[in-house]
Amino acid sequence: MRKGLVIFLHGVGSNGDDLAGLGEHWAPLLQGVSFAAPDAPFHFEHGAGFQWFSLQAITEQNRPGRVLAAREAFDQQLRALLQAHSVTEDRVILVGFSQGSIMALDALASGRWQFAGVVAFSGRLATSALSPCTNTPALIVHGQDDDVIPWMESEAAALRLKGAGVHVETQFEPATGHTISGQGARRAATFIAQCLHD
Repeated sequence: MRKGLVIFLHGVGSNGDDLAGLGEHWAPLLQGVSFAAPDAPFHFEHGAGFQWFSLQAITEQNRPGRVLAAREAFDQQLRALLQAHSVTEDRVILVGFSQGSIMALDALASGRWQFAGVVAFSGRLATSALSPCTNTPALIVHGQDDDVIPWMESEAAALRLKGAGVHVETQFEPATGHTISGQGARRAATFIAQCLHD
């Protein structure tokens, strides 16, 4: 396995450390892969932590606009990480959780990045127009007991992305809430290894 970089994208009101432990857990399985877990660029308005975009007065109608407006800061942060790790985007895997998954799926759906793969835990696809890079596969994982973002959002995301020509794998877990389960983490590690395999 050649060098690769996994970038973790945390949920709203959290920080990079929240997902960094996954990298430590995956490291023995993903030899030669580096991990980065940045804080989102904006401070969370309701306490400690960070966010990729604001949830204040958010609706189904204005969410796509929020994601669109968040792209500039998001892309700037990713470019800096790629430069710091001396890696090209085709060796990068995005792993998002919740709001981080929204940003990861937007990066895929917009086609502005050509990543090696995208993993989206407990998220949704909030992008209006799809023009994805169809060379980037996606793994979408969601607990069916999620009371924060309904798992059907991930099911709908998978259908939309497949319809746009993206190779999508899914795992829907009956007894899992708004979290990353052990089985979900294991499936993601296998997926990442496949994406970075030469």
